[in-house]
Amino acid sequence: VQLVEAGGGLVQPWGSLRLSCAASGFTFSTYAISWYRQTPGKQRDWVAQITISGGSTFYSDSVKGRFTISRVNAENSVYLQMNNLKPEDTAVYFCYAPGLGYWGQGTQVTASS
Repeated sequence: VQLVEAGGGLVQPWGSLRLSCAASGFTFSTYAISWYRQTPGKQRDWVAQITISGGSTFYSDSVKGRFTISRVNAENSVYLQMNNLKPEDTAVYFCYAPGLGYWGQGTQVTASS
């Protein structure tokens, strides 16, 4: 099982980034996928989740209205579109398959001027 995140980087406040998570080694279309984030010295916090079909999405209050999670099952991929980024969104972002208990290696997102 592998989950590989990409798309992180440095962006100015109020900018946008799109993260991707490429999955392999399991039947991707049968698992919900989540995004989490973590800053140094703090616990990993849940950000968003998408159901198997992509028909339902859920967000933490801190990102609701700014972030959008989506998936393309034919590509074994999940995406996190992040708009209006704030300095407090700075973190390492991880994708996670709750039904399998597997994490990706993470990608750093920094929102700073």
